[in-house]
Amino acid sequence: MRIAQIAPLHEAVPPKLYGGTERVVSYLTEALVELGHDVTLFASGDSKTSAKLEAFWPQALRLDPSIRDTVAPHMLLLEEVRRRADEFDVLHFHIDYYPFSLFSRQPTPHLTTMHGRLDLPELQPIFSAFNEVPVVSISDNQRMPLQANWLSTVYHGLPENLLTPRSDIKPGYLAFLGRISPEKRVDTAIRIAEKAGMPIKIAAKLDKADRAYYEEQIKPLMQLPHVEYIGEISESEKPEFLGGAHALLFPIDWPEPFGLVMIEAMACGTPVIAFKRGSVPEVVENGVSGFVVEDELSAVAAVNRLHTLSRDGVRKAFEQRFTSKVMASNYVTVYEELLRQKRHAVLREVAAG
Repeated sequence: MRIAQIAPLHEAVPPKLYGGTERVVSYLTEALVELGHDVTLFASGDSKTSAKLEAFWPQALRLDPSIRDTVAPHMLLLEEVRRRADEFDVLHFHIDYYPFSLFSRQPTPHLTTMHGRLDLPELQPIFSAFNEVPVVSISDNQRMPLQANWLSTVYHGLPENLLTPRSDIKPGYLAFLGRISPEKRVDTAIRIAEKAGMPIKIAAKLDKADRAYYEEQIKPLMQLPHVEYIGEISESEKPEFLGGAHALLFPIDWPEPFGLVMIEAMACGTPVIAFKRGSVPEVVENGVSGFVVEDELSAVAAVNRLHTLSRDGVRKAFEQRFTSKVMASNYVTVYEELLRQKRHAVLREVAAG
């Protein structure tokens, strides 16, 4: 199957540090190539892939100080994909609703994976106006606020051997990994660790938009004796960071669409203690890969029950549900269904595996 993957241009594919969507696009692209498909990746020029790379912009927009309007490059990207649409059997977009208008007026089958939150009131009119555009959710919970042409839910996945358990490290702290922002509630994680009588290490990105929040509410907490703030970490640092943790704390205060960090922890055999918000009950198998809790007190109680979980069991749960090969296979099923719906003959089939 000839597949085009169209990524955001904000970060490279994969991103150098933080960047959930671009990371998932990378994992999916590589897994599709491994399955034998002919894949073209439209992304920034500093991306790295085993697929055919169409480097539409020289470098990630976040790294280009001359770019002030990040929408403009994406509009040009869409036009380029439209011009070349008949080269592909399926066009798979990862840039929100940007392609809806243009690509609903051309014949090549296309779909868009929605990677962000959808509980914003201004979104429903868009999905109502383009109610035949095929879309994919990354959790069942994510799609609840919107009426749309949902094809399927496909969970994110990681390469099986990207992050692995570290048997040479003895766990000695609780971990927080991700981004410092009000909805991620690093302050709650710090309180949970304190009440559980355990140290916490925080590896997190700080965006400019959240700088004031950090200075006013979070920075004083970083001075507490049980807290160690590491900052943003790379992919290569995650196995040691997560492998050295008794558990990952994920006390979110918003409808998280998926939460990639949860399966990163699971890949390392590290249990997840997460608040019951958004996708959490779909990702964490309560009592198997971690604990789904309601509040701080139940999170502290869960810390005291971590000894009942098998780290090998946590890793096995990851392998069964959240590898990139599982994700890619699920997307191929969606592509095939889309082609059937469109009555579009596949121009070339490549034997999988």
